[in-house]
Amino acid sequence: MDVPKPRILTRRWGLEGSHTLAVARKHGAYESLRKALTMEPSAITQVVKDSGLRGRGGAGFPTGVKWGFVPPPEKRGDKPVYLICNADESEPGTFKDRYCIWNDPHALIEGCLIAAWAIGAKTAYIYLRGEFKFVKDRLDAALAEAREAGLVGRNILGTGIDIDVWTHLGAGAYICGEETALLSSLEGGRGQPKLKPPFPAVEGAWRCPTIVNNVETLQVVPWLIEHGAAAYRAIGTEKSPGTKLFSCSGHIRRPGVYELPLGYPMIELLNDECGGLHDGRTLKAVIPGGSSVPVMTPDEVARATMDYESINEVAGSYLGSGGFIVMDDRTDLVAALANLLRFYAHESCGQCSPCREGTGWMHSILQRLAAGEATEFDIATLRDVANNIHSRTICFFGASAAMPVQSFLKKFPEEFFGRAGVDVPDDWQPRAASAK
Repeated sequence: MDVPKPRILTRRWGLEGSHTLAVARKHGAYESLRKALTMEPSAITQVVKDSGLRGRGGAGFPTGVKWGFVPPPEKRGDKPVYLICNADESEPGTFKDRYCIWNDPHALIEGCLIAAWAIGAKTAYIYLRGEFKFVKDRLDAALAEAREAGLVGRNILGTGIDIDVWTHLGAGAYICGEETALLSSLEGGRGQPKLKPPFPAVEGAWRCPTIVNNVETLQVVPWLIEHGAAAYRAIGTEKSPGTKLFSCSGHIRRPGVYELPLGYPMIELLNDECGGLHDGRTLKAVIPGGSSVPVMTPDEVARATMDYESINEVAGSYLGSGGFIVMDDRTDLVAALANLLRFYAHESCGQCSPCREGTGWMHSILQRLAAGEATEFDIATLRDVANNIHSRTICFFGASAAMPVQSFLKKFPEEFFGRAGVDVPDDWQPRAASAK
């Protein structure tokens, strides 16, 4: 497809020494910060609102709107405001954020500083997945350079503005990617989600107003300040503007991270960017947005584009975090789903009964199915357990575990009933993967 492919997030990737302050500044780093610190904080938030930037962690909520939820000073009293960068990238099939930090840590630092100024925060924390010690080390080195250069800390760029940025390493729990569980962990408690409301923007870290944004989201912000909202809206689609990073893996010739405008045809991402399938193989299924979203069939892949609206309208699935997982005709879908549920059963925080008990139950059934030891009744039980987990837990983890099961059973029932040695029943009607 002859579509321009602007480089917003990856513009400094590939430069020798791109992670260093000298190279980053030579190629424009911190010029947007200099400009932003001369702007009113509300004006920065308005630019982000006008751009249509949506959160890149998975939910796709408008970023500028989220920033606007922070109570004004007269309503929050003496409570400080915190900015938290969610770098707890643990979704199977998603690996874009670690590349962002590794290749261009100063873009993240600059994005954090601008966002902090916009929401009135003087302290920002970057919460990293426990396995990312090597990424944290590079980020800490970049922070040390920036602090030495007067870009982080007290009196930034001689403006009298104080904003500091610190890193925090988690303990490798997937659930800490959920923002309230992340905040619990950051505070030193058990990483378990909290009931909402109150939402973090009103009462988050240490019961203070807190904004939590994904790595990719924050790294877009300097570009927005430099080029403006209209330039960003000129990329992508009306409802899904801008570019997106896609973590592409599975049975493809060129796995990796690709930056493309939203609205790019999914089949062309597969064939043109990822190099297509290996010789002699045909497409069987795609998970478009990380392991927690509903699976797609080849027909759906051929009709969908890579944006929030199309994937939901065509397949009842989600763009999510952009983890694009490709499965060819060799794939045993029963075994693949059993592997996913092994992950979810292990990573449940155990706070909610449907999730704590149900994920392990689903995994046990799928293990028996994969071994050819399950019955038609077990498949019906699998469906019912998934239906009774979805939307019945404090956070979205339950739905994340249930949706793959619901969608695999809906779209590939013959794989599962065939493993039980029976035909698909005429009245087989699993719950839809998403409300449409």
